Amino acid sequence: QVQLVESGGGLVQPGGSLRLSCAASGSIFTMYDMGWYRQAPGKQREWVASITRTGNTNYADSVKGRFTISRDNAKNTVYLQMNSLKPEDTAVYYCNADVYVLVRGRGGYWGQGTQVTVSS
Repeated sequence: QVQLVESGGGLVQPGGSLRLSCAASGSIFTMYDMGWYRQAPGKQREWVASITRTGNTNYADSVKGRFTISRDNAKNTVYLQMNSLKPEDTAVYYCNADVYVLVRGRGGYWGQGTQVTVSS
C-alpha cells in the first residue's frame, strides 16, 4: 500500500506565496509521474501541474508562470511552489502519484488534500 500525505496549505493574502509538499511512503518500488490537482467548492477536480520521474514538467494555463512543481526522488516527495496567488486559486489541493508497488503492481494514488485559501 502507498500513502500520500500533503502539507503546507493555509490562508494567504492575494499576491502571497505558499509551498505545498506531498510525501509518499509504503512499499514503493518506483515513482513515475507525480502531480497536483485542485477542487474548488462546487467545481470538478482539475489538473494543476505534473512532473515526470526525469523532471519534465507541465502546467495548466491558469497557473503557468506562477506555480512551479518539483520533486525529490530520493525522498519520494513532490512540491508545488505557488507564487502570486489569486482568490481563484482557493481550493483543496490533492497530490497524485503513479506508483509501482511491490506485489500489487502499478497504479495511481491520491493524497487526502490540503486546503489553500487566498483571501484578504
